Amino acid sequence: MTSLAVRDESLWRHAPLLLLLGSGGLLLGALFFQYVLGMPPCPLCHWQRWPHIAVVVLAAGALALGPGALRPWLLGLVGLALLATAAIGFFHAGVEQKWWAGLAVCEGAGDDTPISVDDINKAMARRPAARCDQIPWSLFGLSMAAWNTLISLALATFAFRAASAGRQGR
Repeated sequence: MTSLAVRDESLWRHAPLLLLLGSGGLLLGALFFQYVLGMPPCPLCHWQRWPHIAVVVLAAGALALGPGALRPWLLGLVGLALLATAAIGFFHAGVEQKWWAGLAVCEGAGDDTPISVDDINKAMARRPAARCDQIPWSLFGLSMAAWNTLISLALATFAFRAASAGRQGR
């Protein structure tokens, strides 16, 4: 067995766990920024989380099922979910950089006019909604949306490679 074949076998065996940890780590990071650092997510931030949740569920399923004919398909679905969150992240980063306009949901609170004193008090206590075109945090000049795009693309490449290695290994 060649060194490349051994690496492919190891990749195949540990891929679901690594993908689960990758997307799970990104989700935990987002929750840390939201609840510990007080940075509320905008609608596009929320949308980027859903595919990561799907990755965690699919990768956990692949891990629980173990090696078999279904695992490459699950890893392929993981790769597609990661491409989805990367695409949303890329769109979001473009909105942040003013390359294109955001969606209507990105413009903050709607025009729901309070009709009672209680409604007015609740509206005043409520934080303004986070806007999609503002960058609350960046590292090395890249926003969280841009980092999500890059990391998700790397994880998607890994997922597709692992799925391919799994199909060839049968």
